[in-house]
Amino acid sequence: MINRNKVVLVDEKDTVLAEMDKLKAHQQGLLHRAFSVFIFNKKEQLLLQQRAQEKYHGGGLWTNTCCSHPQWGDNVKESAEERLHMEMGLDCTLIYSHAFMYKVAVENNLIEHEYDHVFYGFSDQKPILNKAEVQAYKWLSIEEINQELLTHPEQYTYWFKLAFPKVIKDLKASGKI
Repeated sequence: MINRNKVVLVDEKDTVLAEMDKLKAHQQGLLHRAFSVFIFNKKEQLLLQQRAQEKYHGGGLWTNTCCSHPQWGDNVKESAEERLHMEMGLDCTLIYSHAFMYKVAVENNLIEHEYDHVFYGFSDQKPILNKAEVQAYKWLSIEEINQELLTHPEQYTYWFKLAFPKVIKDLKASGKI
């Protein structure tokens, strides 16, 4: 298993600056590279994961299929595909959607400040959860997710709420859903 205790610091153009301890970067709120993965099935449902309760932030919250930080020298797409396998037991070719930046204070006096690369893919495989990362999963339709985000936004991660609408827009524009 890859050691994920470091993050790659970047500037607003995603130019690599340095490597830093992950917790320290989150304590200082420094901009770092991340990725988020959205996997859909043939029914056009999105596979959501519930983050393990023990996560250093966002424990117990629902979010996209997989997310993490590429390591120094990693190809971001390959890192995302590897992490998808490690967290959810899925092997899937990913397609680049978009990137965005955000900064938000989260629990434990931490700050998420990420340059997030977003990918999507398609699979009907049954997830095999890495319980250190994920405590549960569910497949929901786009309409069900939109309803959940209206009625229970506090149950979802901040980055998911930002990335989800753009992924759906990209998929509709490309005719993939």
